[in-house]
Amino acid sequence: MDIVFNINFLGMEGLGPTLTSLVKNCSNSQELTLWFFCSNLKDQDKSNIRYLLNHVNYKGTVKFIDYDAQARFGHLRPLHGDWTAYGRLLIGENILSERALYLDSDLVILLDVLSLKDINFNGEVFAAVYGCSLEWALDHTFFTTHLNWALDKAYFNSGVILFNLEKWREGDYTAKWNALAEKYPQELISHDQTLLNAICDGEFLQLLKKYNNEWSPSMKKPDDADHSIIHFVGSPKPWDVFGESIHQGFEIWNSYTTDFWKRKYGKLSLVKISRAWRIKKSVVRSLISRKE
Repeated sequence: MDIVFNINFLGMEGLGPTLTSLVKNCSNSQELTLWFFCSNLKDQDKSNIRYLLNHVNYKGTVKFIDYDAQARFGHLRPLHGDWTAYGRLLIGENILSERALYLDSDLVILLDVLSLKDINFNGEVFAAVYGCSLEWALDHTFFTTHLNWALDKAYFNSGVILFNLEKWREGDYTAKWNALAEKYPQELISHDQTLLNAICDGEFLQLLKKYNNEWSPSMKKPDDADHSIIHFVGSPKPWDVFGESIHQGFEIWNSYTTDFWKRKYGKLSLVKISRAWRIKKSVVRSLISRKE
């Protein structure tokens, strides 16, 4: 089973617990091939990924694909000045298997991912957890104004997506997202998520909520969190500056953070301080929500 991560240096601290929990809760990691789409990631970081996987007794295959997110996607709307999120759009160009599971690096995986390996797509290009109707999506104006979508169409979060790569190639979905990106480069409010929802036209196989169980910073522990893929949505993340004090999921996340990973990526750095400044409004909102 092919599993894809899309990362740069900023995503490394969250990636460690994601990988550790994935392997520890997989019934047979030998069946897995882990792909890492790396945007300007150093060789030492790749070595650290291999070391961690070896430490948690991973038995499968590891593959790295390098790309420059800014060079490839710099004409599109960035996320906090970063274009790495768009990297998952490259899955269809690089993986030749029938399906691939994309996972964000802000997850803790408390179920066996092999439970997804034989799911029937029923002809859809994606399988994902229903997030909301378009009416409640951040980018709903784009869809209603430019694509004439109805507000009751289904919309998904792109943090956990099972790709039907056979369907992707048959329908040339690479050309579809490229055409939309070229036409609306600065109107992609939710970045890759806007494009992925757009190209499937609101039609996707809806997975059980446990496969993308969202946990925002000020929220109490979600239902059935201990048997799901926990997704730390929003900011701050548990590992951000102030995350330990604000995010109620810190203990679960921390329990899958190895000492090795803390030494390599848990220290305060200019990169973390810079991110803390960019998300300062989210930090304040989360603090206010906790007090309420």
